[in-house]
Amino acid sequence: MARAAGTGGWLGALPLLAFVALAFGVPAVAMVAGAFTVDGSPSAGAMAQTLQGGYLTVLANSVKLSAVVAVCGAVLGAFLAQAVVTSRSAALREAVLTASGVLANFGGVPLAFFWVATLGNSGVVSGLLGLPSGALFSFWGLALVYLYFSIPLMVLVIAPALDGLRPQWREAALNNGATTWQYWRYVALPVLTPALLGGVVLLFGSAFAAYATAAAMGAGTVLPLVTLKIASALSGDVLTGYENIGLALSLDMVLVAGLVMAVYLPLQRRSTRWLR
Repeated sequence: MARAAGTGGWLGALPLLAFVALAFGVPAVAMVAGAFTVDGSPSAGAMAQTLQGGYLTVLANSVKLSAVVAVCGAVLGAFLAQAVVTSRSAALREAVLTASGVLANFGGVPLAFFWVATLGNSGVVSGLLGLPSGALFSFWGLALVYLYFSIPLMVLVIAPALDGLRPQWREAALNNGATTWQYWRYVALPVLTPALLGGVVLLFGSAFAAYATAAAMGAGTVLPLVTLKIASALSGDVLTGYENIGLALSLDMVLVAGLVMAVYLPLQRRSTRWLR
């Protein structure tokens, strides 16, 4: 009976497994095969080419931008989440968490239009503040745009961890003569560190993979990013006949994302164990 139940479970999972194989497996195999093919022959030339010259520059730009967004978004998001979690207003908490859930997924063309209309060369706020022309279309301008969805994402990630801090820990620390700073330094922060670092990693991956917002803002002319370069290579807009380089760049992104997840998953498990 147990064997029959196990067989039935596998049969029930077959449609899902088939979908995963079709939606993820086939593209992954095609990407790897294309990345190690040049002119129809097996070769690592395309992969080697992505790690030098302008291709290495766009990869470095994406990593640098993602790192800045991840660190700034994690710090600001953690402070906002702490203010919300410790607030006595249940309505404020629900409003902020609901808004964070919406804004964390607000990107692409609508987000680009919002910022261009606000802080662009002819934007409403940029005219009032007297911002220099092109301020938004720069490294820090694009980082500011990315923070718009990164900070809410950090709030969603870190709020459950902050909720997991037990009041008894703070009371015990204060009863033993610890100051507020000492409580955070020696009790709260060590417990929250895995969740904080996990949030940084998650924000890094989110910013690293973003494409539509940067493309809609025309960021490729001032800050070439790997996602924009992949789109150009695959569309043949600039690199006619170099689709394999686009696939190689895609594989580079997958490897970076794999390293990010290799860091994130152990941190997430450790954080969950502490906050149960």
